[in-house]
Amino acid sequence: MAVQLNQIFVNLPVKNLDKTMVFFKQIGFEFNPQFTNEQAACLVISEHIFAMLLTEPYFKTFTEKEIADSTSHTEVILAFAASSREQVDEIVNRALAAGGSKYNDPVDHGFMYSWSFQDLDGHLWEVMYMDPATLQ
Repeated sequence: MAVQLNQIFVNLPVKNLDKTMVFFKQIGFEFNPQFTNEQAACLVISEHIFAMLLTEPYFKTFTEKEIADSTSHTEVILAFAASSREQVDEIVNRALAAGGSKYNDPVDHGFMYSWSFQDLDGHLWEVMYMDPATLQ
């Protein structure tokens, strides 16, 4: 039997929770107040996808491993699907205007279009659109 789960919560360490929340609000994301306090913020990506943005001291309570320096090392690339090519550009442009940095130039494969940015802590976010008509 295949494992099927209902939700995903990605946990990311952040240096300054307040600045990080402002950054993601400027992109257009919202936070779930039930799971947001001075140590953590629950970034709502979709109905079933969330990123828990945890202050570094709080993040360290979950692991004995060192926190990767995401400004110089890649721990993960968070990729999510947008509803259109225009939404890809809109999200990345908002991230750049909010203080994020460009990670890659836009990539157009015809059937898939993507563009990436780094958040304030250097975490990599890839926004992509796949044309459903080309997947048949």
